[in-house]
Amino acid sequence: MLDQMVRDFTDNIREAEEAVAQTIGNLRMMEDDYKEDLDTARSWGQKALAASKKSDEFRADDNEQNAAKFDNLAKVAIQRQMDAEGSAKNAEPAIQSQRDVVEQLRTGLEQMKTKRQQLISKRDELVARSKAAHAQSQVHDAVQSIDIMDPTSEVGRFEEKIRREEARVRGQNELAASSLDSQFEQLEDLGEQAEIDARLAALKGGDSSPAEIGTGTSGTGVTEEDLASLDTEQGRAGADRVFPGRTRQPQ
Repeated sequence: MLDQMVRDFTDNIREAEEAVAQTIGNLRMMEDDYKEDLDTARSWGQKALAASKKSDEFRADDNEQNAAKFDNLAKVAIQRQMDAEGSAKNAEPAIQSQRDVVEQLRTGLEQMKTKRQQLISKRDELVARSKAAHAQSQVHDAVQSIDIMDPTSEVGRFEEKIRREEARVRGQNELAASSLDSQFEQLEDLGEQAEIDARLAALKGGDSSPAEIGTGTSGTGVTEEDLASLDTEQGRAGADRVFPGRTRQPQ
């Protein structure tokens, strides 16, 4: 749009320049005609003066016929002089008016050229601002497209996928560790049960040295109260296996 405005302004200036040139040409023709009228008036004045002098010479010689003849020629020359002077005088207002028109046209033409230059400068400024704004918009869009903090971006989704995978691996590690601890606890229980069975076999075989569990009067060193206490403890152990979190009450 701005380029079209500049072209239109340029065309208008070209037409105005042609009109100004034509007006100036007309003024120069009028000035030439005016100058020619003045020269003609001057020439006829000189001729009238020459004829008048010649008439005076013939009259001095008493040659009235020739004197009258040259007086008539002088009158004709004066008439022509007056016609030329009148033509020149009549042309003066038109010439002055034409000069005023030419001056106005020249002023208007210069104003048009100034406005065209302003328009060109404004166009260049707006074009530069438009390009700068477009470049800033592209940079802004590019920055938004690679914003790693944007959870909806590709980078954000990829990061979320990695976090989920890491969480899954940690869960598997914790599960594996929990299973391993359980296996070790089972091994400890088996070892304790094996020791219990071994000590029971030793008691049945009559060997009291592994346990040394009592000092009663019987051959085994175990009293009836000890057996009753053992039975009670076994009942509590079974309950602990069923309810592992229940706290024992003191006796």
